[in-house]
Amino acid sequence: HSVDGKPIVCWTQGSGADTILIIASIHGDEPAGTPLVRRLADHLAGQPDLLAGRLVVIVPVANPDGYAKRIRHNSRGVDLNRNYPASNYANGNAHGAAPLSEPESVALNKLLTERRPSCILSFHQPLRAGQACIDYDGPGKSLADAMSAQCDLPVQRIGSRPGSLGSYAGITMKVPIITIELPKEATDWSPAELWNRYGRMLLAAIRYPQSLSKSVD
Repeated sequence: HSVDGKPIVCWTQGSGADTILIIASIHGDEPAGTPLVRRLADHLAGQPDLLAGRLVVIVPVANPDGYAKRIRHNSRGVDLNRNYPASNYANGNAHGAAPLSEPESVALNKLLTERRPSCILSFHQPLRAGQACIDYDGPGKSLADAMSAQCDLPVQRIGSRPGSLGSYAGITMKVPIITIELPKEATDWSPAELWNRYGRMLLAAIRYPQSLSKSVD
């Protein structure tokens, strides 16, 4: 549960050794990933062949307090994407009193340690228009390239932020992690438009390293 007691929901679909963890709205004012991953869950429910040998774990709202208030941080003013025990963690009020000081961060870390994902997708949105891209940390370049080939988002290295999930999972744990920076204006798009633009990209990540050969319709 969050600081304010809201449940942090996790959905699992499929089974197998290949585990894909998908996270949205770790920043509450970057909400466009949430309806998109909900649409993905609906799609996977009707396409069991996509889940053969795969476990897809989806956290549609990683920061439920911030999501409800449309603010970046959690209810204690902590940026949850700076609260992980990465080697570059930096002290600061907005980073939390210590790594994993926040219940939301503890919940995601529990998923990381228990599920041991083979890759992670995390949805964000940039502060300004025109900065949308696909970023990666750790050994994730080939996956980022495969995802970029299925949408209009270029691969662009932003850099590993102190104490971020990207730094922790990608650099410390050496798990490929992709940060999808959806356009700022995507907040106003319908779930159908989000899926039309980025559904194929998500399915490419789930099928990776297989080639994408089926329609997302």
